[in-house]
This record gives sequence, structure tokens and C-alpha cells, in this order.
Amino acid sequence: MPNWKRWILSLYYHGTLPLRMVRRAQAVAAGRAPILIFTWHRIADDAANAWTTSNDTFARAIGWLERRFDLVSLAEAQERIRGESLKRPAACVTFDDGYAENCQQALPLLIRRRIPVTYFVTAGSVLTGEAFAHDRQLGQSFAPNTLKQLRELAAFGVEIGAHTRSHPNLGQVRDEATLYDEVVTARDDLSAALEQPIRYFAFPFGQHEHLNRRAFEMARDAGYEGAVSAYGGYHYPGESDAFHLQRMCADGPLVKLKNWASFDPWKDWKIQSYSLADRTEVPATAGAASL
Repeated sequence: MPNWKRWILSLYYHGTLPLRMVRRAQAVAAGRAPILIFTWHRIADDAANAWTTSNDTFARAIGWLERRFDLVSLAEAQERIRGESLKRPAACVTFDDGYAENCQQALPLLIRRRIPVTYFVTAGSVLTGEAFAHDRQLGQSFAPNTLKQLRELAAFGVEIGAHTRSHPNLGQVRDEATLYDEVVTARDDLSAALEQPIRYFAFPFGQHEHLNRRAFEMARDAGYEGAVSAYGGYHYPGESDAFHLQRMCADGPLVKLKNWASFDPWKDWKIQSYSLADRTEVPATAGAASL
């Protein structure tokens, strides 16, 4: 994030914080405490790209969340979403892609603190060891997690999730066989290699234009317990969809996460204005707002 944009975001966040605090108190009193789901990609200190967050920023983000939310698993979040009332805000920690660097500091930090995490990995890169396509397009090559690393993470309670085989924009995929391979068969291959079930699916990129109604149907029919996007969103007990879980991309500076986590009323209104059809059938476009 450019410094000028970070500065403007910081001004907006601090300037609207009193209103956010009032709204949060009202929501909690009414039993409408929201459930938030955050996702990161690569935690490393080289600032290599927009989806890399430093270890210090990540650690501070987790500490900030711990003081303000119940940090829960996706399964627990779904239970709270299906409930009728919630008096305590909750948040989930997830990752996408499967970068080996995450095993150096970020994941051990979460394991030590007993913080639930769902770790979505791209099966093709994990099974072959090939760098992610979106990194190769930028002339970068970062190692994906190995099966050994993923088995060790699972042994410590990390939930491994599916993130397609090749990390495509599923909003552009219309061929049924290709879509099924990315959503279902890739999951089955990864599950067999890890010798454990995989319950959740994450759309690559995850913005509105990258979603696909047929992919949602395939995921549900194949026995997934949930499918996640990444364009943002707040979940409210008794009101939100517990299968389609909307996540907030937390890569970058801490103020970005704080702005989402403090219940930005403008973002809430904008996201709630989309219908389900908008979320799953927006015409595909090239490029991606986030990975």
C-alpha cells in the first residue's frame, strides 16, 4: 500500500472510530455482534509484493485481534452465524496459497497461542513443488509448502483447506470438467496425499468477479462444509449465509485490518448491497484486486 494511501486510511479510521465504537456497542447489546474472517497469504520480511506481510505486522495484528475478539475456527464461526444471538464479536484467521515461509514464524506463533487457523493451499503447487503461477508472472519464485510441512501443521491442529489445483480465476471457467477438477478432484487428490479429510474451499483471488455460482453448487454437492470468498463482509448471527463465508484480506499494514475489524459502516453498507446473484455471477474480468 502506498504511503499516501496508508496515511489517508489512517485518518479515516481514527476520524470515524468514535462512531464505530458506538455502533459496535449497539450491535453487541442487541445480540448482533459480528463474526469476521481474515485471510493472509505470505508472511515474510522482504516486502516482495502486495500479498506479503512482515512478521512484526502479523504478530501485532494477531495481538490486536486477541484483545478484542474471540478467535475461533471456521466451524465455530459457522455455529455462531447459525445462532440467533451473539454478544461477543468473533474472528477467524485463515491463509491462502500455501507459502513455505509461513512455517518460519507466523504459523508457529498461532500454534503456540492455540489460535485456530484454516490454511488453504493450492494443490498443484504443493504436490509438484512448483512456484505459484501469480508469482511466476512477476518473475518471482517462492517455495510452496511441502506435504511434510502440511502433515505437521495438521498434527498441531491446523485445518488444511482446498484452494483449487492451479489457482485460476474461476469466474472465467465455464467448462464443467475443468471446474470440477479445480473444485473437487484437486481437493480429493490433496486429501489422499495428506491422508485426512478437507472440509473447506477457498476461491482464488476471491473478489466478486472471481466467483462462480456453479462452483458453489459443486462445492456443496461434493460435501464441503463451507466455501470462502475474499472481498470482505461481516457475518451476523441468524442473518448471514453460513456456507458462503466472506473474508477480509488482511495483507499489508495493520491499519488496513483495523479499519475492517472496527466495523467500517461504509464497507458494511456496500457489501450488504450486493445480492447473492451479484456475488456469484458477475461477468468475469481480467486481473485481480487481491490474491
